[in-house]
Amino acid sequence: MLDNEIRNEENNGISKKKNIKKGVYLLPNLITSASLFGGFYAIIASLDGHFERAAIAIIISGVLDGLDGRIARLTGSSSKFGVEYDSLADLVAFGLAPGVLIFAWALRPFGRYGWLAAFLYVVCGALRLARFNVQITTIESKRFNGLPIPAAAAMVCTTVLMFFNIGRGEEMVKHITVLVLVYVLAFLMISNVKFYSFKELNLSQRMPFRLLVGLVFLLIVIAAQPVIMLFILSLGYVISGPITTLIDSRRKLPVKVPYKPYKNDKKEPRGS
Repeated sequence: MLDNEIRNEENNGISKKKNIKKGVYLLPNLITSASLFGGFYAIIASLDGHFERAAIAIIISGVLDGLDGRIARLTGSSSKFGVEYDSLADLVAFGLAPGVLIFAWALRPFGRYGWLAAFLYVVCGALRLARFNVQITTIESKRFNGLPIPAAAAMVCTTVLMFFNIGRGEEMVKHITVLVLVYVLAFLMISNVKFYSFKELNLSQRMPFRLLVGLVFLLIVIAAQPVIMLFILSLGYVISGPITTLIDSRRKLPVKVPYKPYKNDKKEPRGS
């Protein structure tokens, strides 16, 4: 009997090993690798003092990060490996790379408090990714719970580019501005503030014609003033979360109806 049980366990183990799928999907994982490369290049550029290049590299990583998931869904090549790999790439490209960038560019004069603020951004980004992976099947797909880490990285990078665009990349005002921005972004990433996910926007389906006209007009405006428009779009998205959450909370508040006594109500005696 014991020999039969051992043989059955061995056979079950062999059958389970056979059921394990070997190999990975190339296209979405290559795009994720390109996004990871952009984050790594941004770290090297930040250490070399090329802050504008670092910011642009992180923004490109954000574009690639938005493509890999959609391409995986369109081609039916989604996998557990791709999800985990994407999270690790996001932590480097949108957590570690912006943290190094903001410390090397603006927070170094604060010394210990500067790199602690940069680390706070990184650890809050890591917590945001971990919470997203845990809640991915339980939360509403239309909205993100907390500020997405790519959006936080976009806010950091567009702020860097905006300072260089207006010619004040070396003034003292940037240090205080970036320090406050880091704490705000770190709080929003781990908060329960809701942000729109844009997952309902399916490019493969028919959409209203005015939407196409609006997107074309938006691309033209971005092409005319890329730095200013990207900064405005990033800032608008960051602000949209607290505003919509505040509006939703006010709508859910119970409405208190004032009491109006009827004419037939009898007044109780004073001594009762």
